Amino acid sequence: MKEFTITKQVSRQGTNSIMVIPEFLQVDIKPQDVVELRIKILRSGGEA
Repeated sequence: MKEFTITKQVSRQGTNSIMVIPEFLQVDIKPQDVVELRIKILRSGGEA
C-alpha cells in the first residue's frame, strides 16, 4: 500500500467543486482503483 499526502485548493467546474489529482499520481492511481480520501479543511474560502 502506498500513501501520499497532498494539499490542494478546491476548484469549480460548473456547479461542482472538484480537486484535481496531480499528474505524478497517474502511475499509481488508475480508473476502477479504490482509494481512501480524508479531507481536512485547513482554511475556509468562504461562500463563492
